[in-house]
Amino acid sequence: MYHTIVTLKKGEGRTVKAGGLWIYDNEIESLLGTFENGDLVTVHDFDGYFLGYGFINTHSRIRIRLMSRKKDQVIDAAFLERRVRNAWEYRKAVCDTGCCRLLFGEADFLPGLVVDKFSDVLVVESLALGIDRLKFQIVDILKRVLLEDGIQIRGIYERSDAKVREQEGMERFKGFIGEAFDTKVEIVENGVKYLVDVEDGQKTGFFLDQKYNRLAIQRLCRGKRVLDCFTHTGSFALNAAAAGAKEVLGVDASELGCRQAEENARLNKMEDRVHFECADVFEFLPGLEQQGESFDVVILDPPAFTKSRNSVKNAVKGYREINLRGMRLVKDGGYLATCSCSHYMEPELFAKTLKEAARGAHRRLRQVEFRTQACDHPILWAAEESYYLKFYIFQVCKEL
Repeated sequence: MYHTIVTLKKGEGRTVKAGGLWIYDNEIESLLGTFENGDLVTVHDFDGYFLGYGFINTHSRIRIRLMSRKKDQVIDAAFLERRVRNAWEYRKAVCDTGCCRLLFGEADFLPGLVVDKFSDVLVVESLALGIDRLKFQIVDILKRVLLEDGIQIRGIYERSDAKVREQEGMERFKGFIGEAFDTKVEIVENGVKYLVDVEDGQKTGFFLDQKYNRLAIQRLCRGKRVLDCFTHTGSFALNAAAAGAKEVLGVDASELGCRQAEENARLNKMEDRVHFECADVFEFLPGLEQQGESFDVVILDPPAFTKSRNSVKNAVKGYREINLRGMRLVKDGGYLATCSCSHYMEPELFAKTLKEAARGAHRRLRQVEFRTQACDHPILWAAEESYYLKFYIFQVCKEL
């Protein structure tokens, strides 16, 4: 159907044959036909067997991102609407849709496109050339589908400013799609209010993927003293306070993040119990330990210490150090919530690193629960990149 035919090498395409959507540059034997980067092409196995249709981009190591495996499928407006409707119906079934991720790229079979909903505002992140050409059409469909359920979107902001765009041969971009609006958006999540800065906040403005993990720590925090490290805009800290914590300290290296966290505390009338310190967490925790401080609950929500396989060894050191320091600050019988949001920090490696930290801190860990990202960030089996967040809650006990 699409005139350019891409043929894979014999023995290649294992990921795509197992259900994934990516074909890498070194898996391709030949290209027959003319195309522009971002065009749809037909993909064949080495023996001519049809594998699917996808977007091609010679600037990217991910040479092709598959859109459909059906031979008679036309990638048109009706096709895109089905994808959008399926994604919205899924969210309505599994999560609170007041604020949620509406489209999660490959996991919603729209590779490279992310759309977050913050109340009545959408934030769009486009990370792949082929889907970038369709983003305005998809956003229009999304607005129309939401309106059918009485949801009027008042503004859309694009945050396609991630560095990964450059690997696709694309410029980084941020700005309004359509009319300008106030980019400070008030949302409510788990009963806690936040002001989300969709223009200058990290990523799309707020980390929705931890929504139910924040809820999970609430039951541990009533009447407790809580330390929230890498607090960003105060989300875990404020959930702890909402649950009735008597005292919460949030720490983050970002002055902007701490200012926003303080603003969020005031918004929730929690400023008497929640305080924020702007400091490097790696330097701050040893200082607390030297002062003899301890907490009933310690929360570690660091940024991704690795964004490639090449830097995993250094990331392991970082996770081990921060968890060792965190464990030492937990009172005997208290609780540690800790996570990694790096896809490359694989679950087994993260668990091994936590064991090493516990040994170094002379602590025993009793697992309360293991969690992943919120269900509006679905994990598509066979698309490994869609699984990235690992979240543990432990009881921390001193060795006998």
